[in-house]
This record gives sequence, C-alpha cells and structure tokens, in this order.
Amino acid sequence: MSEQTDTTQPLVVADHLGRNYPMRQGLLGRQHDIWAVRDVSLTIARGETVGIVGESGCGKSTLGRMMMGLESPTTGTMTFEGRDLTGLSSAERRKLSQRMQMVFQDPFGSLDPRRSIGAQIADGLRTHNIVPTSEVKAEVARLLEQVGLPASAAQRRPHEFSGGQRQRIAVARALSTKPDFIVADEPVSALDVSIQAQVVNLLMDLRRDLDLAMLFISHDLHVVRHLCTRIAVMYLGRVVEEGPAEKVFGTPAHPYTRALLAATPSLHPKDPEDSSRVLPGELPSPANPPSGCPFRTRCPIAEEACASAVPPLDPVGDNWRAACIKAGPLTREAAA
Repeated sequence: MSEQTDTTQPLVVADHLGRNYPMRQGLLGRQHDIWAVRDVSLTIARGETVGIVGESGCGKSTLGRMMMGLESPTTGTMTFEGRDLTGLSSAERRKLSQRMQMVFQDPFGSLDPRRSIGAQIADGLRTHNIVPTSEVKAEVARLLEQVGLPASAAQRRPHEFSGGQRQRIAVARALSTKPDFIVADEPVSALDVSIQAQVVNLLMDLRRDLDLAMLFISHDLHVVRHLCTRIAVMYLGRVVEEGPAEKVFGTPAHPYTRALLAATPSLHPKDPEDSSRVLPGELPSPANPPSGCPFRTRCPIAEEACASAVPPLDPVGDNWRAACIKAGPLTREAAA
C-alpha cells in the first residue's frame, strides 16, 4: 500500500462513465451503438466497500472493468488518486496495476491448472518486486495464512482445492501486490451459502485490517447488505439509486430497488404479500431502451411524465440519491 495517502479525498472516482459497443443489424444492416453503461458517477474512499447490484445485463461487470482500467470508457473519466486512467503508457499502467487488483467470479478459470498455487501467488511478488527474492517463499506462506489456508498449500495445484479454497487463493494472489483498491466481480456467486459466508467475512476482515477500498459486484442482496457500506443500484446501464446501505435497504427511494428487495423477503419483511412490488417482465434490450425513465415499462407507479425525460440522480438525503420523480414520496412511505 502507498506510504503517502490522503484520506480526505476519494481514492477512486468515476465521473460520468459511459461505454458503448457498435453493433450491426444483419449482414448489410446499419451500425448502431449499444450502451452497456451510461453516465455513471461514483466515488470510493479508503476502507469503504461499495456494492453494485442489479439484474444480469445491467452493466455491473462492464462498470467494474472500467473502474479497474481494463476497459476504456467511451465517455467520462476514471481516476485513481487523481490520475486519469485513460491515456496511460504501458509502463504507467503496469505500475498502477500493482495497486489495483481484481477478483473474478470463477477462481478455477482464473488460475493456471498446470502450476502450483504458490508459484502463481509469487508472480505478483516477483513482477512488482514486492519483497526480495530470498523472501518470496515466506511471503507466499504469509499470504496463504492471511486468507485462512496453510502454508503447505503452496505446493498444490488448483484442482486439489474446493471452490471456496480456490477463491481464497484468488484473494491471496490479489493481495500479493499490496493493492489499495480491489474489484470483486461476483466472487461468491458460484459457492455454497455456507462457503459464501466464509469468503465474505474474509473480505470484511481484509478491508478493515488493510484499509482497502473495494467495489463489490453482486446480484445477491444478502451478501451485499452484509459486506458493503454503500450501495449503487443499476438498471439498464444507469445507476438509479445510490446511498448508504442502511438507507437503500431500509427505506428504498426507487421502485426498482423496492422490487429487488421484495424478491428477497428476508431482507425486506414489510408487506411481504404486496404483489405491486414484485418486478414484472424482463430487462428491456439495451439496443432499444425505453424513452424517458429506463424503468418505466416495468414500473408499477409509472405515469405519463416518466416517458418524457431520463430523471436525474437527485438527492433524497445525506449522500443518498435516486433517479425517480416520485423518490421523495416513496422514501416517506417506506419509512412510515
């Protein structure tokens, strides 16, 4: 971790990020753009975990890759400690990659089956000269023990471990470069519930002990509520609500957030039989999004005005925003 830190400023800043992909309809069809992410602004401070939630196809992973610098935004900027990640030279990007690491959904797919896990953890130590060569073996052992695995595991290959153990190995490898920022993209979705809890508790401990900034991407609201300090809810490439976890889960200000919570009754016990909160239909195609509010075609409280313009993310409380013309009344209703 960097020795000189400024805790008064956000570590990571996404400013109006957007990402589109050109697509052609048919062999001779006209090319048009499909927006995976539109106009997303987020900040993440040291020691903070921001959760990104939403249905599959809403742009969560694309946003995570842009915030890691793995994809260049079509619009907007992404900065790390005030440095714009776009336009960096290969040497600058390599140096910065030491401080920004990613944990993927499938740990087996991200590990080389032919090499021992100790050798793979050592790659980051050697590439970035984290410790002297003579101390690499000891540092690998320390990292394994830090994530709850014995030092003797270093000699074994990925197929010899369970899914939860492999994800711990992936976390150890990410920690090997002493990062300040980690993006975890659905890191527990493929694990059994009991194993999920172990990995999530590990991430919580590491965030606290190492003062890590973390972007945690998931569709599992149970996990997000347990781990994250702040939540951003995405729908069709846009953030529709963003704020402190206790506010977003306790008194949701956007009807989409309410619908997601209603699908997980244990997280939102009020009015469990209120069918108006159940999310109907499917996510619209990004190639042909609705006019105005992107959620209006599935919204139980939509009105004519919702079709006229995309609602901005307006404040509904301290550090809490929602993109809905009825956000104020919804918040008061949920709090009642």
